[in-house]
Formats: sequence, structure tokens, C-alpha cells
Amino acid sequence: MRLKISLLKEPKHQELVSCVGWTTAEELYSCSDDHQIVKWNLLTSETSQIVKLPDDIYPIDLHWFPKSLGIKKQTQAESFVLTSSDGKFHLISKLGRVEKSVEAHCGAVLAGRWNYEGTALVTVGEDGQIKIWSKTGMLRSTLAQQGTPVYSVAWGPDSEKVLYTAGKQLIIKPLQPNAKVLQWKAHDGIILKVDWNSVNDLILSAGEDCKYKVWDSYGRPLYNSQPHEHPITSVAWAPDGELFAVGSFHTLRLCDKTGWSYALEKPNTGSIFNIAWSIDGTQIAGACGNGHVVFAHVVEQRWEWKNFQVTLTKRRTMQVRNVLNDAVDLLEFRDRVIKASLNYAHLVVSTSLQCYVFSTKNWNTPLIFDLKEGTVSLILQAERHFLLVDGGGIYLYSYEGRFISSPKFPGMRTDILNAQTVSLSNDTIAIKDKADEKVIFLFEASTGKPLGDGKLLSHKNEILEIALDQKGLTNDRKIAFIDKNRDLYITSVKRFGKEEQIIKLGTMVHTLAWSDTCNILCGLQDTRFTVWYYPNTVYVDRDILPKTLFERDASEFSKNPHIVSFVGNQVTIRRADGSLVHISISPYPAILHEYVSSSKWEDAVRLCRFVKEQTMWACLAAMAVANRDMTTAEIAYAAIGEIDKVQYINSIKELPSKESKMAHILMLSGNIQEAEMILLQAGLVYQAIQININLYNWERALELAVKYKTHVDTVLAYRQKFLETFGKQETNKRYLQYAEGLQIDWEKVRAKIEMEITKERERSSSSQSGKNIGLRH
Repeated sequence: MRLKISLLKEPKHQELVSCVGWTTAEELYSCSDDHQIVKWNLLTSETSQIVKLPDDIYPIDLHWFPKSLGIKKQTQAESFVLTSSDGKFHLISKLGRVEKSVEAHCGAVLAGRWNYEGTALVTVGEDGQIKIWSKTGMLRSTLAQQGTPVYSVAWGPDSEKVLYTAGKQLIIKPLQPNAKVLQWKAHDGIILKVDWNSVNDLILSAGEDCKYKVWDSYGRPLYNSQPHEHPITSVAWAPDGELFAVGSFHTLRLCDKTGWSYALEKPNTGSIFNIAWSIDGTQIAGACGNGHVVFAHVVEQRWEWKNFQVTLTKRRTMQVRNVLNDAVDLLEFRDRVIKASLNYAHLVVSTSLQCYVFSTKNWNTPLIFDLKEGTVSLILQAERHFLLVDGGGIYLYSYEGRFISSPKFPGMRTDILNAQTVSLSNDTIAIKDKADEKVIFLFEASTGKPLGDGKLLSHKNEILEIALDQKGLTNDRKIAFIDKNRDLYITSVKRFGKEEQIIKLGTMVHTLAWSDTCNILCGLQDTRFTVWYYPNTVYVDRDILPKTLFERDASEFSKNPHIVSFVGNQVTIRRADGSLVHISISPYPAILHEYVSSSKWEDAVRLCRFVKEQTMWACLAAMAVANRDMTTAEIAYAAIGEIDKVQYINSIKELPSKESKMAHILMLSGNIQEAEMILLQAGLVYQAIQININLYNWERALELAVKYKTHVDTVLAYRQKFLETFGKQETNKRYLQYAEGLQIDWEKVRAKIEMEITKERERSSSSQSGKNIGLRH
């Protein structure tokens, strides 16, 4: 990726340009110390003077009023705030009419910023004051006051906090009174510029110590640049939070959100005092010290999938290379490319007006449809369909271009969604709630309605990243997520009535990805790269989960690596310095998943015997139990030395009724409540009581016996035997109450048990000999 710079031969301003701001993706306003506000039209390459300010007003900062999200009529900003050296800020219309001038600070007003909803304005000045104003310019409050000038300010993603500079310190102050203020030393020189992105919640700072830094919203350092030759005078996030730009003397740099640099350009600009990204995130404008306005387009973005590599060579041109035969195709677009995604044998490209869908089998005839709103901020793909997110909503389309659904939820803000907070599979859409970060919304892909009974997936901690598995049946769909403590959890997305278990898979997990071909999960865990070959094992037999993992040392990926993709058995990881590392994992677990999904158990056993690896046998054991194939489970458990489970499976095979077998298989998976429920529904009350006795669930065993008025003496007999074995006295009040005056006769108890077993055998044999007998009786 790099920047394509365009700079006029002669500057349009006579003095330094202090600030710039985009109204649309093709129109920019610039303000200069020559008191002029100039409008730039990039389509026609024309410039025109909007207004000549009075000679005593030197503009310092400009910020356009945010356009109303999702309202088609107002596609561009209509007014802006201009802060100036005379201690005022001015509300100016698009046509250049000064609507209002407000005395705001003693000394220059150094920065002014609208919040995301456009309901409030924050200004900071040389007098060290931070003030909040209404959108009409009425003073609401003085948020803070300090002895040093405040050079830069930014709103938090939820418009509830303000970040500002105080010399070498950064301060985050919430709007609520008495709320905790966060303050930390960020630079060794005065901090000149800050920016806070609403999508990734990360903070940028730049200072006179010639460094730029990336922080999280808790003030923890994520990236610290090398010192430059000159102070860093400007930084700005791209709208989607994936990139940021850095400006200095004769220097413009394009960086990834993790800090490393994609491109470094040295245009003849003087210092770049202000950087603004266009609304669609495809280009940058810089306010230059020598009177120029520098424009830079982001080009040479790359997308890879299997043997295809797609490169954005120009604003409207893509080059597709097939590395197997070196065939090259050129894709031309009518408008400039804004976003693209390459996965599942399809390339989806959104321009400013249309969406193009290419199949990797045919690059000549794309499917084209018009977009509802202009700027697409996110494209996600699954095997059957893809998701577009823009300012107006979330839209699901098939690869034939047919609109499928558009999920909605209360308080939906599409401008803050990214690939970590939205996930897509063939049947489900998962979206993390921004208002309550412990909640995940789940929708049916085909209808856009809430999944199941509409219950939300709720966790005890804030969730950072979510990912849906891609294969298998809808009923088995799983979602994995990482929470604030960096713990990895997995749970089922189908949520009917009963509360699904959310089970922890791992700790200190920084990034995760599901394979696109089968339900294998990989993640970077502290100092290890871990692959969960069959994550569902936690629901089947948690004891053997460690045996189903593949782990290797991850120190070669350096600090803060990120998983980019997991295609087939190839995992691509981006290191903190921006380089890509490819890891191949064993292809055999994926083949095993394929055999099991098509019930080829003999082939699965044969594959495990050929590979001779414990992980394969452990995965097969869990898969066989999950699919109720006890013969295969017995072979697999024997291969990994789990002799007690082999014996238990043998005892299950000898059970007389289908319900008993099912219940004991569930018990092997640890689902005791479900096992009990199956037995009670089948009328096998004694068997339900017996499993509780075997597990020493004495309270539940007695509760069932009393409820169904049967085998109370059996429960008391076993309880007495248990206490005698350990030489203990009965202390449980309920047992004392029912045992009072009761003489236990073991002969009677055994006879009753025998009778129950005989009854069950007869029942199962009669049901097998034909259902008609049951109907006749």
C-alpha cells in the first residue's frame, strides 16, 4: 500500500494553510493565514474563494458539522465551526456566510470539534480551558481549566468523554461530574495533536519530541515510533480505523492501526499542520506551511485468497494475478474503489455508487448492482452470501446480487462496526452491542430477525472480538469470542429457553480465526500459537480437550501479532512490523471433519490409524460421542489410553433400552440434567434416581423418589450403605425425616431393582417387536 501524491505547481494560498476539511468525497475547504477560505473541487480540478475573512481573524482549526447518519437528503455537511486567533469560534455556512461568532477563550482558540451526533461542540484554547457548547453556540460548561495551552482535543467514541493535551500529558475527562479522570505522561515534548477513533477505540498522539504514538483508551502504550528529524505536527485516523496518517516537515506517512508504516512520502510542503481524511477513507488532504494543500490517494492495496492476488493499481483499476499460471486480468471501474474483499472464490468491490461481484472462475462479467447509500465501511463474506455495512444500515446480499435481509437492533450505529465486532456465517449474523459491550445480538441471515427466541447472548465481562464458525448444521453453530480479560470462550448460537453454557477454551488469547473449510479454530495465546482441532470437545468430553490441541512456540511472530486469515490449512499472521508469516497446519484434521460430517466412520478410523497421532484419535473420540457412534468412540478412546471410558461405553452397550443408552451417553458428555430429563420423559423414574445415586447427588435422588412416590426406601438404603462405608452419621434433615421408623430390607430393595430392570427390558423388546402391539394394548 502506498500514497499517490498530487501537489499543484503554484499554491492557491499566499500564506500557510492552517486547516482543511472535506464536505463530500470530492470537495474540500481550506483555510489560510491569508484570511481566505477556498473550496476545492477534485472532479473538475477547480478552486474558488468562498469568503475573505476580516484581517484580524487568523483561522486555526476547522471541523464540519457531522452529517445525519442514514438520512439520504443530507449527503454532505452544511456548516462548519472555525476557530481563530482572536479568541472566538465562528459557525459558518457552506456558502461562506458567518452565522454566528462567539467569544470563547482568552487568547487563540486552538481547536474545535463537534461530537459524533452533532449535539455538542468542544473548544480548547491558549488559556488552558476546555469548554462544551451547544450546537447553536451557547456555553454549556467549562469542563476543565489548567495553566498550559491545550493544543488539541478529541471526543471519545460514545461522545461521553473528551481527550485533550496538557503539555506532555494526555487527559481523558468524562462529561459526568465526579467521574474518574485518566491522565498519563505520553511524550517527552509538548503534545501538538491527538485523535481518537470511534471504530477501534484507539488514540493517536504526536509531539515536539518528534514521535507519534498509539494508545488504547486506558492509556496503555501500543506503539511508539522512532524519533523523526522534525516535530510531528499532525495525525489523523481514517474513518474505518484501519489506517492513520502522520504529517511533519516535508513528510507524509501512511501507517497501519498497529503503528507500523506502509508508506513514507517527502512532498515539498513545509510542515503539514492539519490532515483530513475524505469520508470514504480513500484519500487524504494536508494543510501545508508553504501555502499548498497536498492531496494523497491510498493505492496499491492488496487482497489475497489461495492462488489469487488482487491489487488496486489506480483509483479505478484493479489487477488480478493468478500465481499458478501467471495470468493477469485488469478490472476497470466507473467510479473509484472504496472497499474490497476477496474470499470464498468471490471478489466483492464497492465503489462510490455501485457494488461489483466477481467470481474467481470468470473475471470478465461481474454482477453489478446500485448501492442504497454511498460509502461502504465494511464488507464481510461467507460461503453463500456477503454483508455490506454503510452509514445507513447492514445489508446482506447473495453472490447473485439478490438482497436477502437487513438486520436492525435498538441504538444501532453502523459507523463504529468493524471486522472484530461483526461476524457472518451461512445462516447467522452476530453483532456486538456498542451500548452494552457484554451483549451480542444474533440474527438469522435469511430473514434478518433475531435468532431463536430472541434472547441476547450475554457475558459477564466486556467482549472485544467475536467470530462465528463457518461449517456444519445451523443447530450446531458456535460463536467464539475474546473478552476484556483476554479469555477465549465458546458457546452455541441457538438459544431456546434454557441458558446455554458459555465455556472457556483458553486464556491470554490476543487474536483468533475459524478455518473457512471446517470448524477448526486457531488463536495466538500468550507465547503460543494454538489450534483447537475440534473445539466442540468442551461440550462432549472436557477431559480430553488438551489432547485435541496443536501448540507451537509463537515467539517468532514478535509482539502483538494478528491473524489475518485461515484458509484451508494455511494460517496467515501479520507481525507487529507489518511482515506476513504463513503457517501450514496438518491437513488431516480437516479430512477427519469431512469424513465425520458425511458419517464415514470406517474411513475416519482408517485415517487415524494411518496418521498415528494422539490428537487425531482424541478428536475422533469426541466426534463419535457427539454423533452417538459408540463403536467408533470405543476404538478411539482405547487408542488414547482412556480405559475407564472404554469400560463405561461397553456398559452402555449392554443397557436394555434406547433411552437408557442415550442418557448414559449424555452423562459421558457431562450433561446430567439432560440425561435425567430423557429418562423421566420415558417413564424410567428408577433409572433417573439411580444415576443421581451413582453421582452421589443425594438431595436430587431423594427429591425424585418423593416426587414420584417410588423407591424412597431404595434411596435411603444406598444412603445408609454410603454413610456406613465412611463411618459417618446421618446429618441431613430430610433423610432423617424419611428414615424415621423405617427398617431397611436389602432383599426387598434388590427385588424392586430387579423388577425395574426386567420391566425396562420388556418395554424395549416390545417397542422393537413393533409399535402396533403398543397401539393394540
